[in-house]
Amino acid sequence: MQEIRITDDLDVLLAVLPPSLVDALQRIGKFNELIEIVMDLGRRPEARYVSNELGGEELILRESEISVEDIDYLIERIGEFDDDNRAGITRTLHRISGIRNRRGTVVGLTCRVGRAVYGTLEIIEDIITSGKSILLLGRPGVGKTTLLREAARVMAENTRVVIVDTSNEIGGDGDIPHPAVGRARRMQVSTPSLQHEVMIEAVENHNPQVIVIDEIGREQEAEAARTIAERGVQLIGTAHGQTLENLMMNPTLSDLIGGIESVTLSDEEARRRGTQKTVLERRAPPTFDVLVEIRERYKLLVHYDVAEAVDNLLRDKMPLAEIRELVNGEVRRTPVRLTRNDVEADAQPRRPRRSLSSAGESVTALEPASPPAFKLEKPNVMTPAVKPLEGTTTALAVPQSREPREGFGTAPFATASTAIKLSRLAEGETIQIEEDDALDELPSDLKGKQMRLFAFGVPKHRLKQAVRNMSVPAEIVESVDDADVLITSKAYYRTRPRAITDAEHNNVPIYVLRSNSSAQMESCLADLFSISSEETVPYERAMEETEEAIRRVLSGDRLVNLSPQNTFIRRQQHERARVSNLVSHSYGKEPLRHVRIFRE
Repeated sequence: MQEIRITDDLDVLLAVLPPSLVDALQRIGKFNELIEIVMDLGRRPEARYVSNELGGEELILRESEISVEDIDYLIERIGEFDDDNRAGITRTLHRISGIRNRRGTVVGLTCRVGRAVYGTLEIIEDIITSGKSILLLGRPGVGKTTLLREAARVMAENTRVVIVDTSNEIGGDGDIPHPAVGRARRMQVSTPSLQHEVMIEAVENHNPQVIVIDEIGREQEAEAARTIAERGVQLIGTAHGQTLENLMMNPTLSDLIGGIESVTLSDEEARRRGTQKTVLERRAPPTFDVLVEIRERYKLLVHYDVAEAVDNLLRDKMPLAEIRELVNGEVRRTPVRLTRNDVEADAQPRRPRRSLSSAGESVTALEPASPPAFKLEKPNVMTPAVKPLEGTTTALAVPQSREPREGFGTAPFATASTAIKLSRLAEGETIQIEEDDALDELPSDLKGKQMRLFAFGVPKHRLKQAVRNMSVPAEIVESVDDADVLITSKAYYRTRPRAITDAEHNNVPIYVLRSNSSAQMESCLADLFSISSEETVPYERAMEETEEAIRRVLSGDRLVNLSPQNTFIRRQQHERARVSNLVSHSYGKEPLRHVRIFRE
């Protein structure tokens, strides 16, 4: 077991802060838990801590607001700001980041405490020393750079290590690297936009065996990382994002895990897979072999085979991974198969702030809570539900043979993404769907239960996104035997494949979509969960307009302006453009603010 030793040079950082803030920090104590000090002009200064032991992560240091003199006091005692508005203190790991106004004057400062934590690499030391390229992900402040710095020090004992240090956050400020990086050599980057050139220069000029990179965030840097990996050099780096799925949805950085592209399948292969003809697949081998998601400071999720994990997620299968925890100096490893909640990045809840009085006591003031998520019982005004579109008439034979799942109705149903009304039929009879009938509300005991959906001949990733957009309790299953509802398209339903006949034989309700658009899928979910809203028609029309604009831009149009919409709908339009690897920006002022979609 390695002994954990921390060096933070905190006295050097305190020496550049205004004396009133230093006094407040000393009254609080808990220096080992201090993350950063925030100083914004005209606002009260705050200190942010790691744990909740003090009642929250943010403490107000004094009641008086930050003045220009306070900011100038600190700036005069530190180094110059670089192009990325970051400065440091020579021979320390502390980072001071500035916020400027339009005239270039600094009006805000974030003073991040830099710590060299020795002995923390034990939790992934076997992976680091295996020679494989490793990518670290995690939210800001969780310890990515600390782990990266310790990896550089340990690897430099036996191999040639070069650090590409864009913001001097790994090796500290000044020309002499901090002792925390050991024997590793450090290359500084004059301008953040040139980081990719310094990465290539490191390989060509200094013959490294390992290159350590912090904050891969641009497309050029992702391409440089691939070039380095192809030359046989081990990469250890961090990137923006919290989970593997974040990178898959990021068109700029997806190349780090192989890239995602659209592939057209043959009719036979599409039928064999039970998907539409156009699917998403991994484009190339990943740049990084292993991906580590840092969930907490001493709790990690490890994907040993990035290629296999990406392929599984693209096929809507949850990958195998390993949870690693450091408990009482012992590394505990637990193999797990991820669930949908594991691969989605949940927003971090806001925490209460506390004001520090002159006596060191504090008073808690809770911040406003986030608005509740979309609920079935009462749709949120800002997240309108989807009203079914008018459809066509479809016939469906429904034998009775399987007992329904507890909590679900016994009457089977089908739709062409239209509101329908069904009556209980005898075995072997046919259901005729009328366009203008109203859908009977599902049983009351269905609400709150998780519905299992089987997608056959429709894009699973799009259905999954529709479930997330509408926040309904549903999951996508891999077998019709496990499903409560089968969702398919008109083309597949007409061919009567085995999955359809099996569903009918087992009395599994079938929904037939008029098209594979997201709007149709959201209409289907609205039918299933009896969701309605007065604003559904504008929402659905806006989504159809968005999909038509995306098709036009992909077909060659330079840009397409969409109709003015509210904030929620514009956010959905931006998301759909991003998923299609297109660029979108909002223009104009309310109520005429609209989205424009175009290529890069």
